[in-house]
Amino acid sequence: MAVKKFYATGKRKTAVARVWLTSGSGEVMVNKLSLEDYFGNIVDSRQKINGPFSLTGSVDKFDVIATLKGGGKVAQVDALRHGIAKALLEIDPEHRLSLKTAGFLTRDSRVKERKKYGKKGARASFQFSKR
Repeated sequence: MAVKKFYATGKRKTAVARVWLTSGSGEVMVNKLSLEDYFGNIVDSRQKINGPFSLTGSVDKFDVIATLKGGGKVAQVDALRHGIAKALLEIDPEHRLSLKTAGFLTRDSRVKERKKYGKKGARASFQFSKR
């Protein structure tokens, strides 16, 4: 019998997380490394990633295999949490209300504003000289 895998994509800024959940013991592998090896000293990485699991009561029931691309480490943690929440929704759609009210299903779409021509940055102008 084949192992059942559940897939979802999570995003934050320019970070994209492809997440697969399989039944297991709560092991998290990110880009073929353990969670601690990949994220290192990011303070709340384990706590943020376990948020959707603790909310749905499925801590240590699923193994997470994820590939992360783009963005910084903090954005990647948020993208991974978003992907895990969407994958848990694939497993049991009844968790939708609790995940939605906790804000785990909402994609944080804030991205850096592009620089405009004739300006120093997105909105900052060069210093104006009257004379």
